[in-house]
Amino acid sequence: MTQTPTQAMTPAAPRPCSPSPSPSPIVELDAAHVWHPYTQHGIAPTAVPIARAEGAVLYDLAGRPIIDAISSWWVTLHGHAHPAIAAAIADQARRLEQVIFAGFTHEPAAALAAELVRHLPAGLTRIFYSDNGSTAVEVALKAALQYWRNRGQPRTRIAALDHAYHGDTFGAMSASAASIFTEPFAELLFDVVRLPAPGSAEDDAALLAALDRLLTTDGDPLAAVIVEPRLQGAGGMRVWRAETLRAVRDRTAAYDVLLIADEVLTGFGRTGPTFACQGESPATAIAPDIMCLSKGLTGGFLPMGVTAVREELFEAFRSSDRRQTFFHGHSFTANPLACAAARASLALLDDDCAARRTAIESAHRAQMRCWSTHPWVRDPRVLGTVAAFDLVAPAAEAGGYLHPIGRQLADFAFDAGVLIRPLGDVVYVLPPYCITSDQLGQVYAVVTAFLERLEREGPVVAR
Repeated sequence: MTQTPTQAMTPAAPRPCSPSPSPSPIVELDAAHVWHPYTQHGIAPTAVPIARAEGAVLYDLAGRPIIDAISSWWVTLHGHAHPAIAAAIADQARRLEQVIFAGFTHEPAAALAAELVRHLPAGLTRIFYSDNGSTAVEVALKAALQYWRNRGQPRTRIAALDHAYHGDTFGAMSASAASIFTEPFAELLFDVVRLPAPGSAEDDAALLAALDRLLTTDGDPLAAVIVEPRLQGAGGMRVWRAETLRAVRDRTAAYDVLLIADEVLTGFGRTGPTFACQGESPATAIAPDIMCLSKGLTGGFLPMGVTAVREELFEAFRSSDRRQTFFHGHSFTANPLACAAARASLALLDDDCAARRTAIESAHRAQMRCWSTHPWVRDPRVLGTVAAFDLVAPAAEAGGYLHPIGRQLADFAFDAGVLIRPLGDVVYVLPPYCITSDQLGQVYAVVTAFLERLEREGPVVAR
């Protein structure tokens, strides 16, 4: 019998874990006082308390292991509780934990900025620190708009892609596609020119044609175009070609329009190279005018955002006129602890890390070949350490973020000791780089078991 990747990597089928003891004081306090993100508390199950974590594994209060197959919301690069990052934070905490960053600086922030510039695409020479991915995007949008104002050429139009997700603050929501995330606030968001999402050859042609019309039509010129390079994350793990990104960059550069690359998810090796903008070869590499970073920036240890910009953009704010100042900041801008964590995480992006990422991608591709023929699997895709496919929704039910099949898979996987959080009917695996082949095989085996159950029984009727 031919051995599948799952069989090769997993010596035994996943075994269900025993439930955690309940109730616990943590659960009771949480239920009484905590409001969780992206959670409908009217129907959500009790939150699962996690006591500790190590490598690619979380441990609940009873000590049962749960493989973190989504890097705890895409942030954990090198593994939980990585000793090098933990030591860097502890060492920094003994010397300087926080100082106002307006009028002051410190070694971790200055050194991190220099190290980031060495890794970033050429021309991105200035680093603005903030707190998370949404704020990194807010900074990018505000800086792009004020850049043109400071130059005496006010531009107010931003273009973004269909299916985009850039965060949950108001500017980031405006640049994101209309969805259940943004619907309650639709009347309060500023207008954005929407471009077709890339993907297939036809999709890419439609995007570039629409962008050409937008750039060549008389009217208010664009201030900026914002994209998630190569991978639209929360919009459905939609993969697009490096050649198309290169074509977008060429067009925006030719018409003097800023290009903002939102690499909050894709940065620090998730798509293969250190940054998705680096493409698959020198011919497809691009240098945007602005880049947004967060998530894996600190290895998942502490919240932090970065907006990197070209020097000429920074220079448009340098003036003797204080009104041209970029009036934006956060209380914890360039927090020394977060900077120390980010420097330690960057140091771990070495050749060994690149080899581990390549191994994960190879395993993903082998497993996707097995899943690709399954009747419940549509559009299997892999980009770097990200593997995804769409579950075929029953004809009577529309797909999308609220599709109950995602919750069914999440529950099934959790019972087998694996954390997966599908985007509705979009299943993805996005593990920490330290995940072992056996652990990754366990993840694949759980998903395979769920697919087999669907083939036997169909989906559970939503309650």
